[in-house]
Amino acid sequence: MNAISHDVAKPAVAPGSQGSKLAALNAWVAEVAALTKPDAIHWCDGSDAENAALIAQMEADGTLVKLNESTHPNSYLHRSHPDDVARVEHLTFVCTSRQDDAGPNNHWMAPADGHAKMDALFDGCMKGRTMYVIPYCMGPIDSPLSRCGVEITDSPYVVANMRIMTRMGAPSLARIEREGTFVKGLHSIGELDPERRFIMHFPEELTIKSFGSGYGGNALLGKKCHALRIASHQARSEGWLAEHMLILGLENPQGETHYIAAAFPSACGKTNLAMLIPPEGYRAKGWKVWTVGDDICWMRPGADGRLYAINPEAGFFGVAPGTSAKSNPNALKSIQSNTIFTNVGVTADNQPWWEGLDDGQTPVTDWRGNAYDPAKGPAAHPNSRFTVSAKQCPSYSPEAENAAGVPISAIVFGGRRPSLVPLVFEARDWTHGVLVGAAMGSETTAAATGAVGVMRRDPMAMKPFCGYNFADYFTHWLSFDQAGANLPKIFHVNWFRKGDDGSFLWPGFGENLRVLEWMIQRVKGEAGSVETPIGHLPKDDEINLDGVQLTDEARAKLFGFEREGWQAEFASIGEYLDEYGPRMPQALKDEQQRIAKALGN
Repeated sequence: MNAISHDVAKPAVAPGSQGSKLAALNAWVAEVAALTKPDAIHWCDGSDAENAALIAQMEADGTLVKLNESTHPNSYLHRSHPDDVARVEHLTFVCTSRQDDAGPNNHWMAPADGHAKMDALFDGCMKGRTMYVIPYCMGPIDSPLSRCGVEITDSPYVVANMRIMTRMGAPSLARIEREGTFVKGLHSIGELDPERRFIMHFPEELTIKSFGSGYGGNALLGKKCHALRIASHQARSEGWLAEHMLILGLENPQGETHYIAAAFPSACGKTNLAMLIPPEGYRAKGWKVWTVGDDICWMRPGADGRLYAINPEAGFFGVAPGTSAKSNPNALKSIQSNTIFTNVGVTADNQPWWEGLDDGQTPVTDWRGNAYDPAKGPAAHPNSRFTVSAKQCPSYSPEAENAAGVPISAIVFGGRRPSLVPLVFEARDWTHGVLVGAAMGSETTAAATGAVGVMRRDPMAMKPFCGYNFADYFTHWLSFDQAGANLPKIFHVNWFRKGDDGSFLWPGFGENLRVLEWMIQRVKGEAGSVETPIGHLPKDDEINLDGVQLTDEARAKLFGFEREGWQAEFASIGEYLDEYGPRMPQALKDEQQRIAKALGN
């Protein structure tokens, strides 16, 4: 294919290369075409030729700007509309037959109303445009844990990103045709009007409709929309878990690799942890960290009772600001070529630039395309992104393509908590661990619209992404604790504890490996702990702090237990659980009460 046609007067769906052997898919594509009225229909095959034609087309119309070929070969800059730079949680809906099934954690709309609202927006919206049909697979193409979908979009930018982020094209279409089922995703950038922007999910129909946004989380429907909101609903009905978690492999000097899944809200260091480089002393001894995934984790019980996980994504859609040779050298190395940058600044010699890059360069153009003026804001938007294949990461794990998944030894929850919460503690058992995840709190970041720095509960880092009632979601988590289960230990971390002067007490970044090492020692029964009402804290000197300089205040706050503060915290957790009414599992409320009593509440 040498060009993407825009001048077809009447779109047609033909068999073979233009179309599918699956009648249900062809019928849906025809139905969408009749509604949206595109000038042309293109079925994406994922080929290099197709991608090259799309890139050339976007360069010609200004959708993409080619970056410095000598420093960043085959890399491009995309600038989105200034009002379209983040997820829009207040415009994101879950449409279930009964409102209670969506829960108070979601904005709800009746399915009939949701379809009517969206179809009115989609009516004729693709006139003058090409409609792209993108068959994709979330997860290794041959994995029984993977699930497929088809996104229809009028955005070539979405096609190019979906090619990086999913297994997209002919192999995925072949699997869809074999299985006969797929998640339907319909997207149009519309007019990029914030007043005409909605992201609707219909979990009972395995359908997504997104209109009016080109931002990744709203437009790359395989990502948050499918891999979390729809997949969490699929997972509940099919007996697995779809989670907002990184997956890393921690290899010790003996050659043993333990896999850890960790949930943090967006922009709280997930990608940094997933690509962590061990401190020099650890590297010298042979410690390694392997990256399986940086954002989403699908887990299913195996025959041995352990949870096995895959990363459903094939790429990274990472936050650029703060990514540097110091914070995340592996991420920086990953994005030196074959990368799409969105909403970053540009230097005089056309290199991508963002705050925190610390490369000695100076931007001349900001993310809006204007001359950079620090008085008018940052060069890169705080939520600017990079899209790149996971295989370009120096720490990429060959196990990422393992169709069986990797066995999970530990699950970690964490968020931005400047006070109260210690560096690390271990849940007493699975039920306590579910409560730890359910009660997670974090300061908000720029990944979502709204105020930044506000503390909110974000259970399992899934508040914006759970496709059904949180109370039912917690019940589903609890259901994995049954005879024969060999479940991971659950931990909570807080890299963001601050001192009285407002500075961070823990150095973070590569030093976080010291905490992971203690977790694996706990998994293997090789490390002790101090039992407190909130869980097991490390004993003095059981976390290797060689070479880490901590003040007395830092040691007290990072490894201490503040009873009065936790009394207030658990009273707040009890009130939070009560917000979900009678559907909240009694086991979780009993656990909260048990701990509150132990705290002396």
